[in-house]
Amino acid sequence: MSKTYLFHAGEATVFAREGQFTDAMPEILIGRTDGPVGQAFANMMAQSKGHTAMFAIRACNQLVRPATIIVPKVTLKDFANIDLYGGVVQSATADAVVDCLIDGTIPKDIAHELCIISLVWIDPRCAKDPNLDKKDMYRTNHEATKLAIKRALNNEPSVDELIANRHKIKHDMDDWS
Repeated sequence: MSKTYLFHAGEATVFAREGQFTDAMPEILIGRTDGPVGQAFANMMAQSKGHTAMFAIRACNQLVRPATIIVPKVTLKDFANIDLYGGVVQSATADAVVDCLIDGTIPKDIAHELCIISLVWIDPRCAKDPNLDKKDMYRTNHEATKLAIKRALNNEPSVDELIANRHKIKHDMDDWS
């Protein structure tokens, strides 16, 4: 792991339980507040219609450290989706960041010097699903965010792994080859 913490990128996917649309696929940037990730973080404070950025908080007055901003990958068109984003997904993301401090994935002694940008997925079908399992939505987002942070800070997958798997692994949505 690089000790400069200048710019680390990671992603993870955790699939929903059967019958749910709660797959989580965060894409994470983590780096120093005085570097390119910090600059991008500050620039994300400007809002764009349908892609409201917000801090990851555990509860009111409980902003996590490293400061983390979440941004939806899809346009949020209604209050029901915004409510899921600013509730379940925000909470799961915040708890994952704190859990990464607890388990040592993120060094506590530099937590105030780092920031995280997390692009999050909310399937638009979730808000209209009468059988939506918010616990599953929390689970997938929490697990995926923890894994994405770990992968980012460990520079995973490695270049050697990518090369070794070039012709062995296909994109999950691959129906063209």
